[in-house]
Amino acid sequence: MSILQLAWRNIIKNPLNLLMSIILFGLGVGLISFLLLFNSQLKEKFDKNLAEIDLVVGAKGSPLQMILCSMYHIDNPTGNIPIKKAAPLLKDLHPLIKKAIPLSLGDNFKSFRIVGTNHDLVDLYNGKLNDGALWTKDFEVTIGRSVADDTGLKVGDKFVSSHGFNEDDDMSHDHSSFMVAGILEGTGSVLDQLILTNTATIWLVHEHEEAGVEEEAGQTHEGHDHSDHSHDNSNADLLNHPEQEITSVLIQYKSRTNFQALNFGRNINENSDMQAASPAIEINRLYNMIGVGTDALRSLAILIAIVSALSIFISLFKSMRERKYELALIRVLGAGQVKVFALIILEGLILALIGFVIGTILSHIGMELVAKHLKADFRYSFTGWKWLAEEWIVFGVALVLGFVAALIPAIQAAKTDINKTLSEK
Repeated sequence: MSILQLAWRNIIKNPLNLLMSIILFGLGVGLISFLLLFNSQLKEKFDKNLAEIDLVVGAKGSPLQMILCSMYHIDNPTGNIPIKKAAPLLKDLHPLIKKAIPLSLGDNFKSFRIVGTNHDLVDLYNGKLNDGALWTKDFEVTIGRSVADDTGLKVGDKFVSSHGFNEDDDMSHDHSSFMVAGILEGTGSVLDQLILTNTATIWLVHEHEEAGVEEEAGQTHEGHDHSDHSHDNSNADLLNHPEQEITSVLIQYKSRTNFQALNFGRNINENSDMQAASPAIEINRLYNMIGVGTDALRSLAILIAIVSALSIFISLFKSMRERKYELALIRVLGAGQVKVFALIILEGLILALIGFVIGTILSHIGMELVAKHLKADFRYSFTGWKWLAEEWIVFGVALVLGFVAALIPAIQAAKTDINKTLSEK
């Protein structure tokens, strides 16, 4: 019988101890692995969607809420701002601004947000067309990859929007049908979950809503043909409508080292009715808030792992004392101290390995289950079927804990006094 077979036979002789040690060890490893999966993917999503945006300008309110709404599309707007107030930001040849991208929000289709903007937003996320073309007319839209996959929309299809950011058939704009002009390739960014059109379309939808439509008179509409109304997708066209409103403006600076650029956001906050927020600062603040909870869970996971190592130690120490006679016989049959030492160490490593495998499997399954809820609520794609390099470190630490837990019992077993033990029997 090989030393590995002997170690395994000794482990399964005490199934209750085996089960307790594996459950504790698996729980600690699983929690650590789950936190690694969640944090790494969350940070990846947030960092990718920063898209080198230096400033977001919108209505006064919570700066974090404005960032989450305008860049990540997982919160409500703080309000709207009149174009006449945002005009200085939208004008060409601004000395500090390289790119200013307006956003207008308010409607959705099957919970995917419809965003009035210009073609610069596609370039911002390195978007490329998979089929069709970018929107050029009112009520034409270009949709992200996730929108196309989840809704089944194709180029040429028409649909009507719902008011707000959650699907509600009772609040649909039946008088205003959108037509899919193009579908973007997947980018892994927020662009995948957006329905993009020009800003004028958002205004037209809500102008119809405010004015009332002919449905009240009992007429049925398939949706008006808006092809005769065409608006430029540039900021210059927006400046021709100073009384209209937009939700926010995404800004890239020409130079981040310019002293005036560093104070640009503060000047907006202090000298206007608008609010400016730095995405990097607000997202770091969010990381810190999330970090409090994840640090607590990580500490709990480490504590569980330590307790599980202690459980393995007690189990092996107790087993070694009960098997003193058996170990003495092994020595008599020719096994040296090194082999006996290795036998107990191997038992500790096997327990740690089983705990690691079970914990890792559970963490990945748990992440996949959570990912489905996250996608349903926020339209962000997470996955449990992803292996992180950090998990190799967790594997190494698990084996070290197993080794340390088995070390003292292994030393005791190797030092077993053969004559004394056999005479006691």
